Amino acid sequence: MMTEVTQQPNQVPEEPKYVHPDNERIINFMKIALPAALISIVLTIGSIFFIMTKGLNLGLDFTGGVSAELNYTEAVEPAAVGRALADAGFKDPVVQTLGSNRDLIVRMPVQDGVEVEDLTAALTKAAQLPNNSVEVHKVDAVGGQVGNELYVRSAGAVALALILMLVYVTIRFEFKLAVGAVLSLFHDIIVTVGIFALMQWPFDLTVLAAILAIIGFSLNDNIVVSDRIRENFRKIRGAEPREIINIALTETLRRTIHTSMTLLLVVVAMMVLGGAGLQWFSVAMFIGVFVGTYSSIYIGTAYALWRGLNRQDFVVQVKPEFEEEQLP
Repeated sequence: MMTEVTQQPNQVPEEPKYVHPDNERIINFMKIALPAALISIVLTIGSIFFIMTKGLNLGLDFTGGVSAELNYTEAVEPAAVGRALADAGFKDPVVQTLGSNRDLIVRMPVQDGVEVEDLTAALTKAAQLPNNSVEVHKVDAVGGQVGNELYVRSAGAVALALILMLVYVTIRFEFKLAVGAVLSLFHDIIVTVGIFALMQWPFDLTVLAAILAIIGFSLNDNIVVSDRIRENFRKIRGAEPREIINIALTETLRRTIHTSMTLLLVVVAMMVLGGAGLQWFSVAMFIGVFVGTYSSIYIGTAYALWRGLNRQDFVVQVKPEFEEEQLP
Protein backbone atom coordinates (compact mmCIF):
# COMPACT_ATOMS: atom_id res chain seq x y z
CA MET A 1 0.00 0.00 0.00
CA MET A 2 1.45 3.31 -1.05
CA THR A 3 1.08 6.50 0.93
CA GLU A 4 1.29 9.90 -0.63
CA VAL A 5 3.47 12.55 0.95
CA THR A 6 1.79 15.89 0.66
CA GLN A 7 3.45 19.21 1.34
CA GLN A 8 1.68 21.57 3.66
CA PRO A 9 0.50 24.66 1.78
CA ASN A 10 2.19 27.08 4.25
CA GLN A 11 5.48 25.19 4.46
CA VAL A 12 8.38 27.15 2.97
CA PRO A 13 11.39 25.12 1.84
CA GLU A 14 14.61 26.07 3.64
CA GLU A 15 17.26 27.86 1.61
CA PRO A 16 20.46 25.88 1.26
CA LYS A 17 23.27 26.87 3.63
CA TYR A 18 26.00 28.93 2.00
CA VAL A 19 29.04 26.92 0.92
CA HIS A 20 32.27 28.72 0.01
CA PRO A 21 33.11 28.11 -3.67
CA ASP A 22 36.70 27.10 -2.76
CA ASN A 23 35.48 24.79 0.03
CA GLU A 24 37.37 27.03 2.45
CA ARG A 25 36.50 26.54 6.09
CA ILE A 26 34.75 29.62 7.45
CA ILE A 27 36.17 30.77 10.80
CA ASN A 28 33.50 31.85 13.26
CA PHE A 29 35.16 35.07 14.40
CA MET A 30 31.95 36.51 15.83
CA LYS A 31 31.58 33.56 18.21
CA ILE A 32 33.74 35.40 20.75
CA ALA A 33 32.57 38.89 19.85
CA LEU A 34 31.01 39.51 23.28
CA PRO A 35 34.06 38.44 25.36
CA ALA A 36 36.30 40.44 23.00
CA ALA A 37 34.06 43.51 23.47
CA LEU A 38 34.31 43.17 27.25
CA ILE A 39 38.11 42.91 27.02
CA SER A 40 38.20 46.01 24.81
CA ILE A 41 36.06 47.97 27.28
CA VAL A 42 38.32 46.95 30.18
CA LEU A 43 41.46 47.91 28.20
CA THR A 44 39.99 51.28 27.21
CA ILE A 45 38.81 52.16 30.73
CA GLY A 46 42.13 51.03 32.21
CA SER A 47 44.10 53.08 29.67
CA ILE A 48 42.03 56.20 30.40
CA PHE A 49 42.56 55.62 34.13
CA PHE A 50 46.35 55.44 33.77
CA ILE A 51 46.44 58.47 31.48
CA MET A 52 44.45 60.55 33.98
CA THR A 53 46.21 59.33 37.15
CA LYS A 54 49.82 58.75 36.11
CA GLY A 55 49.92 61.08 33.12
CA LEU A 56 52.28 60.91 30.18
CA ASN A 57 56.04 61.21 30.50
CA LEU A 58 56.15 64.02 27.96
CA GLY A 59 59.38 64.55 26.10
CA LEU A 60 61.20 67.79 25.53
CA ASP A 61 59.22 68.38 22.34
CA PHE A 62 56.14 69.06 24.50
CA THR A 63 57.58 70.30 27.79
CA GLY A 64 60.42 72.38 26.41
CA GLY A 65 64.12 71.74 26.92
CA VAL A 66 67.47 71.24 25.25
CA SER A 67 68.80 68.43 23.09
CA ALA A 68 72.21 68.03 21.48
CA GLU A 69 74.23 65.37 19.68
CA LEU A 70 77.75 64.61 20.90
CA ASN A 71 80.44 62.92 18.80
CA TYR A 72 83.49 61.51 20.63
CA THR A 73 86.72 60.31 19.08
CA GLU A 74 86.69 57.16 21.25
CA ALA A 75 83.92 54.96 22.65
CA VAL A 76 82.39 56.33 25.84
CA GLU A 77 79.85 55.31 28.47
CA PRO A 78 76.68 57.47 28.58
CA ALA A 79 76.76 57.41 32.38
CA ALA A 80 80.22 59.00 32.40
CA VAL A 81 79.04 61.81 30.13
CA GLY A 82 75.97 62.34 32.30
CA ARG A 83 78.13 62.69 35.42
CA ALA A 84 80.42 65.17 33.65
CA LEU A 85 77.46 67.34 32.61
CA ALA A 86 75.93 67.20 36.10
CA ASP A 87 79.26 68.18 37.67
CA ALA A 88 79.38 71.16 35.30
CA GLY A 89 76.03 72.41 36.61
CA PHE A 90 73.59 71.07 33.99
CA LYS A 91 70.31 69.93 35.57
CA ASP A 92 68.88 66.44 34.97
CA PRO A 93 70.80 65.49 31.81
CA VAL A 94 69.66 62.28 30.08
CA VAL A 95 72.34 60.73 27.85
CA GLN A 96 71.72 57.92 25.36
CA THR A 97 73.72 56.29 22.60
CA LEU A 98 72.83 57.25 19.05
CA GLY A 99 73.73 54.26 16.91
CA SER A 100 77.25 53.72 18.32
CA ASN A 101 79.22 54.20 21.54
CA ARG A 102 80.88 57.29 20.07
CA ASP A 103 77.69 59.11 19.10
CA LEU A 104 75.43 60.24 21.93
CA ILE A 105 72.34 62.39 22.35
CA VAL A 106 71.76 64.57 25.40
CA ARG A 107 68.33 65.76 26.55
CA MET A 108 67.70 68.01 29.53
CA PRO A 109 65.27 70.68 30.73
CA VAL A 110 65.74 74.36 29.94
CA GLN A 111 68.84 75.48 31.82
CA ASP A 112 68.56 78.63 33.89
CA GLY A 113 71.25 81.18 33.25
CA VAL A 114 72.44 79.61 29.99
CA GLU A 115 71.56 81.41 26.76
CA VAL A 116 70.76 79.42 23.66
CA GLU A 117 73.67 81.01 21.81
CA ASP A 118 76.10 79.83 24.51
CA LEU A 119 74.80 76.25 24.76
CA THR A 120 77.20 74.79 22.20
CA ALA A 121 80.28 76.21 23.88
CA ALA A 122 79.04 75.30 27.37
CA LEU A 123 78.22 71.72 26.37
CA THR A 124 81.54 71.29 24.56
CA LYS A 125 83.44 72.43 27.64
CA ALA A 126 81.38 70.34 30.08
CA ALA A 127 81.37 67.12 28.02
CA GLN A 128 85.14 66.92 27.55
CA LEU A 129 86.59 63.67 28.94
CA PRO A 130 90.26 62.75 29.54
CA ASN A 131 91.94 61.63 26.30
CA ASN A 132 88.60 61.77 24.48
CA SER A 133 87.66 64.97 22.68
CA VAL A 134 84.10 65.79 21.76
CA GLU A 135 82.23 67.76 19.10
CA VAL A 136 78.72 69.08 19.71
CA HIS A 137 76.18 69.09 16.85
CA LYS A 138 72.49 69.91 16.37
CA VAL A 139 71.84 71.86 19.54
CA ASP A 140 68.08 72.50 19.75
CA ALA A 141 66.19 74.41 22.41
CA VAL A 142 62.39 74.33 22.73
CA GLY A 143 60.62 76.77 25.01
CA GLY A 144 57.90 75.64 27.39
CA GLN A 145 55.20 77.74 25.71
CA VAL A 146 56.10 76.37 22.28
CA GLY A 147 55.97 72.81 23.63
CA ASN A 148 52.54 73.38 25.18
CA GLU A 149 51.16 74.78 21.91
CA LEU A 150 52.61 71.79 20.07
CA TYR A 151 50.91 69.42 22.52
CA VAL A 152 47.51 71.07 21.99
CA ARG A 153 47.90 71.09 18.22
CA SER A 154 48.92 67.43 18.23
CA ALA A 155 45.75 66.46 20.10
CA GLY A 156 43.74 68.53 17.62
CA ALA A 157 45.43 66.80 14.68
CA VAL A 158 44.48 63.35 16.03
CA ALA A 159 40.88 64.46 16.65
CA LEU A 160 40.61 65.94 13.14
CA ALA A 161 41.98 62.72 11.65
CA LEU A 162 39.27 60.68 13.41
CA ILE A 163 36.51 63.01 12.20
CA LEU A 164 37.73 62.87 8.60
CA MET A 165 37.95 59.08 8.81
CA LEU A 166 34.31 58.96 9.93
CA VAL A 167 33.23 61.12 6.99
CA TYR A 168 35.26 59.12 4.46
CA VAL A 169 34.06 55.67 5.53
CA THR A 170 30.47 56.92 5.73
CA ILE A 171 30.60 58.16 2.13
CA ARG A 172 32.59 55.19 0.86
CA PHE A 173 30.72 52.40 2.64
CA GLU A 174 28.04 52.73 5.33
CA PHE A 175 27.51 54.76 8.51
CA LYS A 176 27.43 51.72 10.83
CA LEU A 177 30.77 50.56 9.50
CA ALA A 178 32.10 54.11 9.75
CA VAL A 179 31.22 54.41 13.44
CA GLY A 180 32.75 50.99 14.09
CA ALA A 181 35.95 52.03 12.28
CA VAL A 182 36.26 55.24 14.30
CA LEU A 183 35.63 53.34 17.55
CA SER A 184 38.38 50.90 16.63
CA LEU A 185 40.78 53.77 15.82
CA PHE A 186 39.93 55.47 19.12
CA HIS A 187 40.54 52.16 20.91
CA ASP A 188 43.95 51.76 19.23
CA ILE A 189 45.05 55.28 20.20
CA ILE A 190 43.84 55.09 23.79
CA VAL A 191 45.33 51.65 24.47
CA THR A 192 48.71 52.57 22.96
CA VAL A 193 48.89 55.87 24.85
CA GLY A 194 47.63 54.13 28.01
CA ILE A 195 50.50 51.63 27.89
CA PHE A 196 52.96 54.52 27.57
CA ALA A 197 51.32 56.17 30.60
CA LEU A 198 51.42 52.93 32.61
CA MET A 199 55.09 52.23 31.83
CA GLN A 200 56.06 55.93 31.94
CA TRP A 201 57.90 55.63 28.66
CA PRO A 202 58.90 58.94 27.02
CA PHE A 203 56.16 60.41 24.83
CA ASP A 204 57.60 62.75 22.21
CA LEU A 205 57.00 63.73 18.60
CA THR A 206 58.29 60.40 17.30
CA VAL A 207 55.63 58.57 19.36
CA LEU A 208 52.99 60.98 18.07
CA ALA A 209 54.12 60.16 14.52
CA ALA A 210 53.71 56.47 15.39
CA ILE A 211 50.15 57.15 16.67
CA LEU A 212 49.24 58.74 13.34
CA ALA A 213 50.84 55.81 11.50
CA ILE A 214 48.79 53.39 13.63
CA ILE A 215 45.63 55.27 12.62
CA GLY A 216 46.54 54.80 8.96
CA PHE A 217 47.36 51.11 9.40
CA SER A 218 44.18 50.34 11.33
CA LEU A 219 42.01 52.34 8.94
CA ASN A 220 43.47 50.50 5.95
CA ASP A 221 42.60 47.19 7.60
CA ASN A 222 39.05 48.40 8.34
CA ILE A 223 38.55 49.55 4.74
CA VAL A 224 39.70 46.20 3.30
CA VAL A 225 37.32 44.30 5.58
CA SER A 226 34.45 46.75 4.93
CA ASP A 227 34.88 46.42 1.18
CA ARG A 228 34.69 42.63 1.39
CA ILE A 229 31.65 42.81 3.68
CA ARG A 230 29.83 45.06 1.20
CA GLU A 231 30.72 42.79 -1.71
CA ASN A 232 29.55 39.66 0.11
CA PHE A 233 26.26 41.21 1.23
CA ARG A 234 25.49 41.99 -2.41
CA LYS A 235 26.40 38.61 -3.92
CA ILE A 236 25.67 35.99 -1.23
CA ARG A 237 22.15 34.63 -0.81
CA GLY A 238 20.87 32.34 1.92
CA ALA A 239 23.26 33.51 4.65
CA GLU A 240 22.71 35.50 7.82
CA PRO A 241 24.59 38.80 8.38
CA ARG A 242 26.69 37.15 11.09
CA GLU A 243 27.78 34.43 8.66
CA ILE A 244 28.50 36.93 5.88
CA ILE A 245 30.77 38.90 8.21
CA ASN A 246 32.58 35.70 9.21
CA ILE A 247 33.05 34.89 5.52
CA ALA A 248 34.47 38.36 4.84
CA LEU A 249 36.88 38.15 7.79
CA THR A 250 38.00 34.67 6.74
CA GLU A 251 38.64 35.79 3.15
CA THR A 252 40.71 38.79 4.31
CA LEU A 253 42.55 36.93 7.09
CA ARG A 254 45.47 35.87 4.90
CA ARG A 255 45.96 39.40 3.65
CA THR A 256 45.77 40.76 7.21
CA ILE A 257 48.39 38.30 8.45
CA HIS A 258 50.77 39.08 5.58
CA THR A 259 50.42 42.84 6.07
CA SER A 260 50.85 42.69 9.85
CA MET A 261 53.83 40.34 9.75
CA THR A 262 55.59 42.42 7.08
CA LEU A 263 55.12 45.57 9.15
CA LEU A 264 56.25 43.79 12.31
CA LEU A 265 59.49 42.70 10.61
CA VAL A 266 60.27 46.33 9.77
CA VAL A 267 59.32 47.52 13.26
CA VAL A 268 61.50 44.89 14.97
CA ALA A 269 64.40 45.86 12.69
CA MET A 270 63.97 49.50 13.78
CA MET A 271 63.82 48.46 17.44
CA VAL A 272 67.07 46.50 17.17
CA LEU A 273 69.07 48.64 14.73
CA GLY A 274 67.39 52.04 14.77
CA GLY A 275 69.11 53.40 17.86
CA ALA A 276 67.68 55.83 20.41
CA GLY A 277 66.15 58.07 17.77
CA LEU A 278 63.69 55.40 16.62
CA GLN A 279 63.33 53.40 19.84
CA TRP A 280 60.01 54.73 21.12
CA PHE A 281 58.57 55.16 17.63
CA SER A 282 59.14 51.46 16.97
CA VAL A 283 57.79 50.46 20.41
CA ALA A 284 54.56 52.40 19.77
CA MET A 285 54.25 50.85 16.30
CA PHE A 286 54.85 47.36 17.73
CA ILE A 287 51.95 47.82 20.15
CA GLY A 288 49.77 49.44 17.49
CA VAL A 289 50.12 46.58 14.98
CA PHE A 290 48.71 44.05 17.43
CA VAL A 291 46.00 46.35 18.79
CA GLY A 292 44.99 47.56 15.31
CA THR A 293 44.71 44.05 13.86
CA TYR A 294 42.54 42.95 16.78
CA SER A 295 40.30 46.03 16.75
CA SER A 296 39.47 45.87 13.04
CA ILE A 297 37.88 42.45 13.67
CA TYR A 298 36.33 42.68 17.10
CA ILE A 299 35.44 46.37 17.31
CA GLY A 300 34.80 47.74 13.82
CA THR A 301 32.86 44.82 12.33
CA ALA A 302 31.39 43.59 15.63
CA TYR A 303 29.88 47.03 16.30
CA ALA A 304 28.31 47.15 12.82
CA LEU A 305 26.82 43.68 13.34
CA TRP A 306 25.48 44.70 16.74
CA ARG A 307 23.85 47.77 15.13
CA GLY A 308 21.95 45.50 12.71
CA LEU A 309 24.05 45.63 9.55
CA ASN A 310 22.20 43.81 6.77
CA ARG A 311 21.92 43.48 3.00
CA GLN A 312 19.52 46.40 2.66
CA ASP A 313 22.29 48.77 3.83
CA PHE A 314 24.25 48.04 0.65
CA VAL A 315 21.46 47.64 -1.93
CA VAL A 316 20.84 50.69 -4.06
CA GLN A 317 17.20 51.64 -3.61
CA VAL A 318 15.30 52.60 -6.77
CA LYS A 319 13.40 55.84 -6.46
CA PRO A 320 9.60 55.55 -6.99
CA GLU A 321 9.64 57.79 -10.06
CA PHE A 322 12.04 55.38 -11.80
CA GLU A 323 10.09 52.20 -11.02
CA GLU A 324 8.37 50.52 -13.97
CA GLU A 325 4.62 50.36 -13.85
CA GLN A 326 3.16 46.88 -13.66
CA LEU A 327 1.02 46.07 -16.71
CA PRO A 328 -2.39 44.46 -15.96
